[in-house]
Formats: sequence, C-alpha cells, structure tokens
Amino acid sequence: MKIGPYTLDNPLILAPMAGITDRPFRVLCREQGAALAVSEMVTSNKQLWHSRKTQLRLDHTGETTPRSVQIAGTNPEQMAEAALFNVENGAQIIDINMGCPAKKVCNVMAGSALMKDEALVTEILRHVVSAVDVPVTLKIRTGWDLDNRNALNIAHIAETEGIQALSIHGRSRACAFKGEAEYETIANVKSRIKIPVIANGDIDSPEKAAEVLKQTGVDAIMIGRGAQGRPWIFKEILHYLEHGKKLPVPETKEVILLLNKHLKSLYDFYGETMGVRIARKHIGWYCNNYFNQSVETNSATMAEIASFRKSINKVESTAIQLEQTINFFAQGRLLAA
Repeated sequence: MKIGPYTLDNPLILAPMAGITDRPFRVLCREQGAALAVSEMVTSNKQLWHSRKTQLRLDHTGETTPRSVQIAGTNPEQMAEAALFNVENGAQIIDINMGCPAKKVCNVMAGSALMKDEALVTEILRHVVSAVDVPVTLKIRTGWDLDNRNALNIAHIAETEGIQALSIHGRSRACAFKGEAEYETIANVKSRIKIPVIANGDIDSPEKAAEVLKQTGVDAIMIGRGAQGRPWIFKEILHYLEHGKKLPVPETKEVILLLNKHLKSLYDFYGETMGVRIARKHIGWYCNNYFNQSVETNSATMAEIASFRKSINKVESTAIQLEQTINFFAQGRLLAA
C-alpha cells in the first residue's frame, strides 16, 4: 500500500488514540511490526500549540519514516495552518480526524460530528491538502448514526479533494465503541473509490485481521484497542497472514523485556511525576491482555491481578513502579493453570 511517496512494508497500522499513541508507544508498535503509527490528535487551536501536552505530541525523536500526525478542528483555515505547523515540526503525513466519537470533541462539532456537514468537510479537506506538500489522509466513521451512514459520500469528497488514503472505523458516531463493527459499509466504500481504504474496529486477533482483510478487500487494517497492553499483536498478525499459523503466546521473559523497555521510555519521555501516572494504564492493559492469553482465568488469578493493580496505582516512584511490575510478571505461580 502506498500513501503518497511512501510504500508501507505491510498492511498493519496503529490507530491514533488520544492519551495512548504517544511517541514511546508508537516506537514500540513500529518495532513490533506496525508499518505506520499515527500520532495522538493535535488541536488546530493555535493558542494550545505551546502547551506541554502539545509539545510532547510534536516530539518525533527517533521515529522512523513515515511519521503521521493527526490534526483535529472545525475551521478550514485553522486546520490548514495546523497542518503546515505540524509538517514544519516533522510530520510526513497529515491525518485529519473526523472519526473521534468523544463528547468533548463532538460537542464542538469536531471529530465525527463533522460528518453531518458535508460542505464543511469539503472545505476542510480542500484547505488542508492545498496547504501542505505532504500526503493528507482522513479518518471517518460510517456516519453520524445508524440512520445516517454517509461514509460513501464523504469518501467521494475525499477522493475528489486529493486525500491519499481513507480510514474507516466500522461504527457510526452514535455507536461510539458499542456493538460490533459493520464491515459491510467499509467493503462498499472500498469497492466504489480508487484511493486506498483502511479498515478499523474490533480487530483484536490474527484471525480477525485476516477475516476483515478478506471480507472488505481493503488495502490495510488499523488496530487500536487491540494493541493496548499487547503491542506484539502486530507481530502475531503478520506471522498469521504470512504462514497461516498462530505464533505461540509470548514467553514471560519476552513480555518482561518489552514491558521494561516501554515503562523506561515513558519515564524518560514524561519525567518522574507524569511518567509514573501515565504508565499505570499501560500496566493494567498488560496485565489484562497477557495473563488472559497465558492462563486459564480463575478466581485466584483474577484476585491477584486485581490486588496488584490496586497497589501499583498508589505508587508514585518510577523506580518502585518498575521493580514491582517486573517482579509481578516474573512470578511463575501466576502462570500456572
């Protein structure tokens, strides 16, 4: 699959997720096999560009090509300016957010709320594409609600205005993350436009990845929640697509090495105070995903995981958090069926 001048190594992309796809996580997922990792969304509000949060989102040190940055907003001129600002700060692909279902985003008519106004969509895409000399991509949902699926209309607009690739989350804005993703709409859009289409939603296993690729005929798939606490999912999917067989569950020592690297990169990136707090959610996801993959769920195991998560969330020191987390994962008794 190509996005402008960039040819992706494989059809696996890490979805942009606010508060999750920071630089440490993007780098980790790329190392685990993702061909592209899209950043957290950067606001088009110029007044916030110099905040610490935005400055961290603009940090692409050590990231491999291509670097994709998502922007969000409702004003075409501001979005164009934001696109140019991010290109000047290292973005090689600009992704426009019209897929976020969060209330705080949609209440200001940004994210997937924009799909209600196709004229405004046209203006935003036209301004952004004209403002930069890098590829521009777009992320949408199937529509505003189940009675208003206009993904195909938006797709035609995107193709006309020069968008280089289209990602579609298989739910409407009203569905948020409830229910099952509807791949039929994605397949229909793919069959009706010429630009690359990327399917997103509920892809949480190698088998599901292969099924979605076959069912929709898309050029690539985008994985979001399925990678939380399980960045090795990209390696698992690649192996399955290439060989038709599943990789064994990662050994404990492999997960410990990866977790150790992830936590240390979070500490280095955010510092002591923010680092330890941001790491908490990742530790929780690693617990849920790894132990669910590795053991037969039983009350004793679940109780130990719950007790550990409760205690680790009270730790304020990066050194203690790291030590206790690694020790917990190294406890072989937890892996006994």
